[in-house]
Amino acid sequence: MDYYNLALLGFGNVGRALVRLLLAKADELRDQYAIAWKITGVASRRLGWCANPDGFDPQLLLDGNFQPEGLVAPSLTDWLSAARPDVLFENTSLNAENGEPAISHIRAALEGGAHAITANKGPVVHAYRELRELARARRRSFLFEATVMGGAPIFSLFREALPATRLRRLRGILNSTTNLILSEMEAGLGFEQAVKGAQDLGIAETDPSADIDGWDAAVKVAALVTVLMGVPLRPQDVQRQGIRGLDPSAVRAAREAGQPYKLLCTAELRAGDVVAIVAPEQIPLTDPLAHVRGASSMVEFQTDTIHRLTISEQDPDVDTTAFGLLADFIRAVSPG
Repeated sequence: MDYYNLALLGFGNVGRALVRLLLAKADELRDQYAIAWKITGVASRRLGWCANPDGFDPQLLLDGNFQPEGLVAPSLTDWLSAARPDVLFENTSLNAENGEPAISHIRAALEGGAHAITANKGPVVHAYRELRELARARRRSFLFEATVMGGAPIFSLFREALPATRLRRLRGILNSTTNLILSEMEAGLGFEQAVKGAQDLGIAETDPSADIDGWDAAVKVAALVTVLMGVPLRPQDVQRQGIRGLDPSAVRAAREAGQPYKLLCTAELRAGDVVAIVAPEQIPLTDPLAHVRGASSMVEFQTDTIHRLTISEQDPDVDTTAFGLLADFIRAVSPG
């Protein structure tokens, strides 16, 4: 049995869902993978840098009255030193402009000998090569399956099941919030009503600008292009238009005419360069993407070996994202 110290940096909805999943899967981790774990570090804006080498009680972490036990460290470096993590889960908020401070968090963890796993897209789009090479040099893993389409196996699919494959084009619906808003507008709601409904469901943020203006989708496109096509792409270099300017009556009319609007993400490799676009488009009902409703997502890949490979994810939630983190944990610590 191998025992692993886990440190959670960012303890919001995703962090809590991960702890619940770790508890629910404890028997399977032990029996199938010989993995046991304890949480020796938890950090957030509210809690500070909390470390306990003996491990926190996971159930106490999940109740609303958790009080830090053990050491409250003054800094990231001191926290990592006190928690002694074998695995860091970095789940702080996205900074689409430069990926900080998540990049620095992951760099420090890798330099300290921990595997680094994240649901934060920022480090992938702004420091993928640096962090990948650092992880290799330290014989550790830098993994990020949960960054695009939650627990859907996209990055691991290309890495593990599609050797010597070159991705030439991708096309899909990668932002579930905008897809839900468009579906609600098709059903008769106004734009503001549809946004409010998505917020009430916990799918849209209090400030939904990143979703409705296309930034979240652009960051996801940049992550896929950077990792899978091997061409570094900044979100700022993705041609971007959101759904804010769409008129609800036009959205309904488009669906009735069999040409519904979708916020499409496309990227194509052309002579070593990439053209990437996020924009609302009308697509025919003969297109599988036209039938992606609600908070679901779908992406199509065209490679030099497979003409079309499609991955879809139906109505994901925070537990789906947590599974992506758990799957990366197993990959990181399992032999081979």
